[in-house]
Amino acid sequence: MWRATLLVVILNLFSLTAAAQKVEIFGGYQFTHLHPAYNASGWNFAVQGNFKHVLGIAADFSGAYKTHLNAHTYTAGPVLTARLPVVQPFVHALFGGLTLSNAGSTTGFAMLLGGGLDIGLRKGIGIRIVQADWLLTDFSGNTEKKNTRVSAGIVVKF
Repeated sequence: MWRATLLVVILNLFSLTAAAQKVEIFGGYQFTHLHPAYNASGWNFAVQGNFKHVLGIAADFSGAYKTHLNAHTYTAGPVLTARLPVVQPFVHALFGGLTLSNAGSTTGFAMLLGGGLDIGLRKGIGIRIVQADWLLTDFSGNTEKKNTRVSAGIVVKF
């Protein structure tokens, strides 16, 4: 079900591009902590379509890798951004899934609540100084609330 929801969100983002809406693409490094003792580095990629000056919708994907256990998130949801001249703080609420894989894999619900700060370097390019998210997970009724994810990287705006 999460994959179908994510597919609908991605298709909607592509239709935003066709309607000449502003699109932002983020890519960079991320660090994930899953309670109690999983700490891993990896990548974070997001595509955001903006409906209004401050309101958009984002699809966010990430992967964290550690010996014998990998974690991948795939989430989507609304983003509110303060469009200031140089800095652009934002907050988001993203919902989707988390897959943990080693010899096998298990998938559960994931919710990312957080935000960050982008700094514009020149027209269309910026740096995401920080994106910090609280990560709630639920695997078969076992909810974990002590997870976090921190990212930084490059933002390209079309």
